[in-house]
Amino acid sequence: MSHDRRPVPAPRADRKEAPPLDEEQRLRELGYRPELARGMGGFGNFAISFSVISVLSGCMTLYGFGMGTGGPAVMIWGWVGVGFFVLCVGMALAEVTSAYPTSGALYFMADKLGGRRWGWYTGWLNLLGLLGAIAGIDYGAALFTGAFLNLRFGFEPTPGSTMLIFVAILLLHATLNLFGVRLVSVLNTISVWWHLAGVALIVGALWIVPDQHRSPSFVFTEFVNDTGWANPFYVAAVGLLLAQYTFSGYDASAHLSEETSRASVAAAKGIVRAIWVSWIAGFALLTGLTFAIQDYSGTQGSATGVPPAQIFLDALGTGGASALLLVVIGAQLFCGNAEVAAASRMVFAFSRDNALPGSALWRRVSTRTRTPVPAVWLSVGVAGLLALPSLYSATAYGAVTAINVIGITPAYAIPVYLRLRAGDRFRRGPWHLGRWSRPVGWVAVGWVAVVTVLFLLPQSSPVTVGTMNYASVALLTVLLLATVWWYVARDSYGTPEPPPADEVRAVPPEDAVPGAADR
Repeated sequence: MSHDRRPVPAPRADRKEAPPLDEEQRLRELGYRPELARGMGGFGNFAISFSVISVLSGCMTLYGFGMGTGGPAVMIWGWVGVGFFVLCVGMALAEVTSAYPTSGALYFMADKLGGRRWGWYTGWLNLLGLLGAIAGIDYGAALFTGAFLNLRFGFEPTPGSTMLIFVAILLLHATLNLFGVRLVSVLNTISVWWHLAGVALIVGALWIVPDQHRSPSFVFTEFVNDTGWANPFYVAAVGLLLAQYTFSGYDASAHLSEETSRASVAAAKGIVRAIWVSWIAGFALLTGLTFAIQDYSGTQGSATGVPPAQIFLDALGTGGASALLLVVIGAQLFCGNAEVAAASRMVFAFSRDNALPGSALWRRVSTRTRTPVPAVWLSVGVAGLLALPSLYSATAYGAVTAINVIGITPAYAIPVYLRLRAGDRFRRGPWHLGRWSRPVGWVAVGWVAVVTVLFLLPQSSPVTVGTMNYASVALLTVLLLATVWWYVARDSYGTPEPPPADEVRAVPPEDAVPGAADR
């Protein structure tokens, strides 16, 4: 097992007077040769997780789902509660990220703390979640694009036309990611301000312009159940998907560690900041939307196919609604682009350790941009396949978002659990929680266990082929694939053993050039 043997600093070791870290040397200590361009700063690292969480993507695309699975009360209070628990998960994960700042992120942490099998299954779960996230984000952007075209040009969105828009968005994101991490970082920086200004604009417009608003009692206590299930606690639990789906993807900061300056601190801080900033912004957005609902049933059955678009239309008219939809679509495009970057780095890292079929291809890095080009194309290609059921099932989009949650959320908790199990054997990085490490970690693990079960459950009744939650099928499929492939690739798969300390110190800085990972 690889340990960081540098002295353990105080909990505030990321203060300004801390000595600069040699991240390239740290990467070599973990057994990898630097291949990717370290062209992202601390703000850019925060920005990619904030962009992937994207309250203007997750909250908006699942708002219609939330209207029928508990309604306003569950959407608002679910957001508050889920945000708290996710912050615990994020802080616990950030602590482990600080100790192991690599592109492989979660699976590399699990491998070093628990062994090869822990790393193997964590990697496959993480990969499923990341690819499901691309599908969910970009398909959501396609839905909102169809709603915009409906408002402006009378375009009638169909499953087929939405799928074509979705494919076009995937191709756009693949192309943007081929230009290198600096462009990704610039786009994510713009994305932060786009999201914050967009939330302020939407909430402000919905507060100032409409003549009528819903009462506070409606916004904070109204319960709506359109699921077909009679038990209100079950319905409320299923309704938490809106918040939990939105609060995912913050491992992007960890996946971009090898391209971030001072990543041992910056990636950890990026995870935590992205969560709490999104927590505040999302609460403002959800309450603003809910206060502005004019006709609840009419909003749910909107001809645009997107309930938030109907809220905009009823409150602001066609012109105002169109303008706000463009703000949301822009945010969703930023979000999807950031998620492709994170997923492709996971594909690259997992292939670097020979975990995927065709690993020799997927781990290739462009000598010009130092970007894992084949990994980018694989990420968008698999995401496109995951969304194909939306052509035939009206509930398939909810299943895609659940795939994201049940794939990626357990992967967050596994390194945290293994870190807790390791006890004093775990050598902390420069960012850590001090005496709060264990209580926060156990809260995180407990929460993940609960939500993993919740989002495997049926979301509507009666359960039919059209209404089944296919997330359970996807989870079983990927675990079966991972198990079968383990017996094929177990002799070649493995994270590298760290080289002797004197060899690490002997490697000159100019050795950080593109090339195959050391074995």
